[in-house]
Amino acid sequence: MGQDMNSGPDKSSMARVDWDALPYGGDLYGEMHLAETTSAAAQPKDTLFPGLAICGVAAAAAAWLSEHYGFPIILLGLLVGLSLNFIARDPRTHLGLDFASRTCLRIGIVMLGLQVTFAQIGALGPAPFGALVVVMAATILAGVLGSRVGGQSTYAGMLAGGATAICGASAALALYGVIGKHRLSQAQFALTLVGISLASAFAMSVYPVLAEEFALSDRQAGFLIGASIHDVAQAIGAGYAFSDAAGSYATIVKLARVALLAPVVALVSLALTPADGSVGQPLWKRLALPWFITAFLATVALNSVVTMPPVLAHYALVGSKALLLLAVTATAMRSRMDLLMEMGWRATVPVLAATLVSFGVALGFALLLL
Repeated sequence: MGQDMNSGPDKSSMARVDWDALPYGGDLYGEMHLAETTSAAAQPKDTLFPGLAICGVAAAAAAWLSEHYGFPIILLGLLVGLSLNFIARDPRTHLGLDFASRTCLRIGIVMLGLQVTFAQIGALGPAPFGALVVVMAATILAGVLGSRVGGQSTYAGMLAGGATAICGASAALALYGVIGKHRLSQAQFALTLVGISLASAFAMSVYPVLAEEFALSDRQAGFLIGASIHDVAQAIGAGYAFSDAAGSYATIVKLARVALLAPVVALVSLALTPADGSVGQPLWKRLALPWFITAFLATVALNSVVTMPPVLAHYALVGSKALLLLAVTATAMRSRMDLLMEMGWRATVPVLAATLVSFGVALGFALLLL
């Protein structure tokens, strides 16, 4: 009897075992145990892919709409990005969107330098170049004054005025990289981008008509259009809409504005107070340009010394536009619509003031000097 009891476990006690209550009792192949004991280093890490993939699809949609309906591609990128801003609530997209809005922007600006040479700037001559500098200075000042009238910060005026004075959205992205999110909210930046893109699209359609109404010559119309329309492609397109001669001159004037991107960024950096509030910082440190602006200048210098093949310049322009479109779309996707709606119409005053003053001063110089 005793031998039978010691020979094996009691069958009734085995029947009473609650296997579901035991740890990993139902884990037949050990998946649950392995999942819980896997080290953190083996877990999936954040990657650029989710954010970049979504941003790329949105930018491709904007490009398709622009090609088929003739709408400004940067403005479409902004609108598509704003309509998809709810996606940015997912933390998995942040790394890719940040990469698109920063790194893609900087590389795109560097590639833009392949479109400009110092010879093109010298072809303007002293008087038109001096007039162009005055137009740009007046435009930046108008943006700052407009920000005060509209109850906005001075940084918003610098951004709107500088972007209008140089080359639209690409200049706005470069200037915002210097101003920083701690000085100017991303919502204000996105609204400024929308305003600049709308103003540039309006100018491209209206300025050639106004040039005809004022009976301007080809050279005068080229200066007016090249000195006052924001975006590079739209300024060149509007110039050729007036005449071929006006388009050629508008291209030179506009590219001269693009070449002045680095000096304007340096001046804005000099005007800004240090982020930590410290004073007495050496002048050379405050004048230090971001690496991508320095690389832009180096690219312009290289393009001035070495004759680039037209095919290379063409694909560099296409690549620059694509990268800037990605940056604009990603920036819009990271913007909060509720903050945009809270700002109201007053946030658009700096862009409006800079646009009007840019046109007025450029028209005055075109009538007086050319």
